Amino acid sequence: MTFSQLNISDDTVARLSEHEITEATAVQAQAIPVIEAGTSVVFQSETGTGKTLAYLLPLAKKIRETENPKKEVRLVVLAPTYELASQIKMQVPLFSDIKAALLIGGAPIKRQIELLKEKPEIVIGGPARLLELYHLKKLKLDGAQAIVLDEVDRLLSPELRDETCAMISLLKKECQLVACSATISQNTVKILSDAKKGEKIETLFLPPEDVLRKRITHMAIFAEQRDKIDTLRKLLTAEKPEKALIFTSRVDQVANITAKLTYHHFECAGLHAKADKQERKAAIDRFRSGKCPILVTSDLASRGLDIPNITYIIQMDFPSNEDFFIHRAGRTARAGKTGTNIVIGDAYEMKKYAALEKKLGFIVYPKVLYGGKLASPETEED
Repeated sequence: MTFSQLNISDDTVARLSEHEITEATAVQAQAIPVIEAGTSVVFQSETGTGKTLAYLLPLAKKIRETENPKKEVRLVVLAPTYELASQIKMQVPLFSDIKAALLIGGAPIKRQIELLKEKPEIVIGGPARLLELYHLKKLKLDGAQAIVLDEVDRLLSPELRDETCAMISLLKKECQLVACSATISQNTVKILSDAKKGEKIETLFLPPEDVLRKRITHMAIFAEQRDKIDTLRKLLTAEKPEKALIFTSRVDQVANITAKLTYHHFECAGLHAKADKQERKAAIDRFRSGKCPILVTSDLASRGLDIPNITYIIQMDFPSNEDFFIHRAGRTARAGKTGTNIVIGDAYEMKKYAALEKKLGFIVYPKVLYGGKLASPETEED
């Protein structure tokens, strides 16, 4: 379906086409009419299917079509990480000249107060910083028409739930609520309904495009814990990935892996929550531009991060639950492309990997590094 068929204006369609965005994805085709109608909705769609534009296009259209002489904030977008918030803001100029402000914790609040004086109609950021600006009377929300919760399951996790629900409570009752993620539970919907004081919220669960099974090749390489980084080094030497994202659950391991790869002359960068915003932005920018082909990260980057042409996901451990696995793997094979997901694990992790393989119905190919190449293990004949 084209964007014109979805009642998107000609000038917006033209600007999208300049970025080779010409046809709506399945989630965009289904979510845009619902959101444009003003309905509060929670929608679920797999990673890499275009959820950001699915809500930005209709909500930006509403901003343009509504008189706003005081230039009040019309749209509030909540995101759980700086990286995702920044990425959402980058989408706005693709199709619109609406002024948007990025308001995130860890960055100078004085600069953000100055940004608000420029009268943005869209504000994007973490719930804690937006609450802080509101209580300082620098962020006014009286004119907000809608609030979006991107990666809503993460925003409603125990550590972010109170701030997220507090943000919802600050808005007028008639303010439209839109929430999305690749993984949404019924409990998420209930929490949102309670936060909106029992208002009925429509749910939209897109049928799976089966990215995990159809577009991602899954592999497993056995390695004891002490041998994992050396195994990673050999894998990178063998495969020479164009763009590889390496995950570890342990924040302290990001710097360790990065240092050891750098010692062996791999161009790489590290990304984790304890790094400051400038370091995180620099790492993402280098990786996005292709100047740095390898990014080592904690699970900070598994949520919502959309970087084109990631060819390899390498997981240095098996994540604590299947949602993390899905979000990690979903950083590749985006926008119709294919990719490879490799888990380097010990015996315990391989057992968990096999159980998930069975549960989710994808095929894991065991591999070994032999003679400087990635190969299938030889099978012994009886």
